[in-house]
Amino acid sequence: MPRSPTPLLTRARVRAVSALALLAVTATACGDAGELRGAGPTATADGPARLWPKLPPASSPAFDIGEVDIQTVKGVPVPGDDIREVDPVAVVRAEIARSPADYEGPKAPYRGTESRMAECGGPQDGAGTGCPVLEPYYRDLTGDGRPEMTLGFRLLPGEMTAVRVYTVEKHRLVQVMAYDDALTGIEIAGQSVTLRAPSEVPGYEYRLQWSWDTDQGAMLLTSDEMLRTGKRPGPHRTSGTPSASSR
Repeated sequence: MPRSPTPLLTRARVRAVSALALLAVTATACGDAGELRGAGPTATADGPARLWPKLPPASSPAFDIGEVDIQTVKGVPVPGDDIREVDPVAVVRAEIARSPADYEGPKAPYRGTESRMAECGGPQDGAGTGCPVLEPYYRDLTGDGRPEMTLGFRLLPGEMTAVRVYTVEKHRLVQVMAYDDALTGIEIAGQSVTLRAPSEVPGYEYRLQWSWDTDQGAMLLTSDEMLRTGKRPGPHRTSGTPSASSR
């Protein structure tokens, strides 16, 4: 069971008692009762060093990695401007139709997704045994009091998962985030979506966080970290990239 938090007063007392005990031990070890000895000069802390200060700063990014990925989803209605009434299967089918090179044909990288879409049932039915569309989640990510839809679907063959976030603007369904990767976990907190992915380095994982940006009107990648997990990861991470349509 989880440990109950220690009150601040108790922690303060513990620190005070520990400090007094350490002081007593230090005084006794000095050899002269009642006298303290200095530990010597303290090393000077090193501040950050700016490297290559004469290097001219870049004026534009070298690569377009799709930081802002906004797309209106055509052909998918939003009944009553209620995103909960949007058919998630229809949304995935619209993406497949928009990017046929990724999904259609024997050489398409995600051809398995397109072929398995036939196993998805009627509207809002993404729970079929072979259907690659995952159950959608609804949470207010923009702060406007209305829910957004976070949708995932499997990119087959393989272990990749596509994660998309949609909102409703002017009676239209709008995609405000897209990312594909081999994932070990997905979390939503506040106005952020956090994805976890295995790392090639044993004992570490990647954690990527997208947060809503009002100025851009999109979910932006605000944190990309490599953190220790304390255990060996699963399959090697596939090169995670924003969806092909945003490249």
